[in-house]
Amino acid sequence: MAPGREPLLVFGASGQVGDFLLPRLVALERSVLGVSRQVRADGAALHWLQADLDAGMPAAVPPSAVIFSLGPLDRFARWFVAAQAATRAVVALSSTSADTKAASPDPAERDLARRLREAESALLAACDARGIACTVLRPTLLYGAGRDRSLTRLAGLARRLHMFPWVPWASGLRQPLHVEDLTVACLAAWQRPAAVGRILALGGGERLPVSALLQRLRRSLGVPCLPVPLPVVGTAAVLPAPWRGAVARLRRDLVVDNAAAAGALGISPRGFQPRAADWLPQALRPARPSM
Repeated sequence: MAPGREPLLVFGASGQVGDFLLPRLVALERSVLGVSRQVRADGAALHWLQADLDAGMPAAVPPSAVIFSLGPLDRFARWFVAAQAATRAVVALSSTSADTKAASPDPAERDLARRLREAESALLAACDARGIACTVLRPTLLYGAGRDRSLTRLAGLARRLHMFPWVPWASGLRQPLHVEDLTVACLAAWQRPAAVGRILALGGGERLPVSALLQRLRRSLGVPCLPVPLPVVGTAAVLPAPWRGAVARLRRDLVVDNAAAAGALGISPRGFQPRAADWLPQALRPARPSM
């Protein structure tokens, strides 16, 4: 899937996955074109196209060796189906929410799952009709870039308040996936023929109860945090509405089987052993010592 010297086109390049993927693409000594809604300064091998999938996105973009879609899949699929973009391959990110939220009691979550599944099907069908290699990845709970809206938000709140929720009753299994491992999967999906035409669920290399996940997160912060017990009864009622569904799922397993992704992509994601830097954006991380 990887031959040719056309540029590598990245939608959602300014997001958390782009933080890790763009340097890897530039290291391939290929021209990289990132799509962003904001004006951004070009680099030696990284150039930016200011555009918006909802407004102002050009129908035609430069021919590319591959398109990576790292942002909202429904918006990208809608544009791609109509745009007739010239590319050899597409690697697009969906979410395990397409499966895990399909039967949610929350109508908004069911609608999200429906839109993701419809976008996956439309994208795969369009690529198949045009002879374009396509892989859709469904990642689980992402962390590691300091920009996610779940674990990083919780880490930031705990740092400010020096308190952390203690939920020993939260027995549902989770499979956190480091963003860097997802970028490795994106590159493998482009380069390995075994991934073509498939929807691959991908989780981290370890399944653990939410209670244990939170304990490891607290230990990784590097600051003292007082454990605050959250009772089983009434916990959801005192939280803002967007968090209530998440609390209701704390006893449900939300994990995937990595076997298909591991076989097709040849990857082995890490277990959940977070460091303090995983909860900081790239610009705020301490510089690594030179070798």
